[in-house]
Amino acid sequence: MKLGIIRCMQTEDYCPGTGDFRAVKEHRGIFADVEEEIEVIGFINCGGCPGKKAVLRARELKKRGADAIAFASCIQKGTPIGYPCPFAKKMREIVGIEVGDSVKVLDYTHD
Repeated sequence: MKLGIIRCMQTEDYCPGTGDFRAVKEHRGIFADVEEEIEVIGFINCGGCPGKKAVLRARELKKRGADAIAFASCIQKGTPIGYPCPFAKKMREIVGIEVGDSVKVLDYTHD
């Protein structure tokens, strides 16, 4: 799996993505059932609220070879401060439309 991760721009101020990378390396969280090797090909923020740039970021990840794009847990689950993104659902929708069926879109990375 060639994976691109989109994270919350505001969360990056205090979270270096350690939980995301650990989940990938240890095949935990959303990656628990992935048996193949996972290569992170990109780790980028959403572009800031309201997340409109996420579609551009997803397009670039796909162009660079991603066959899966995960929204980091900070977006969907609000990790680590318990504040999920109010735009998460719409971001996922527009990214899914942009990348089509050729790229799997994952809602989170870790628990």
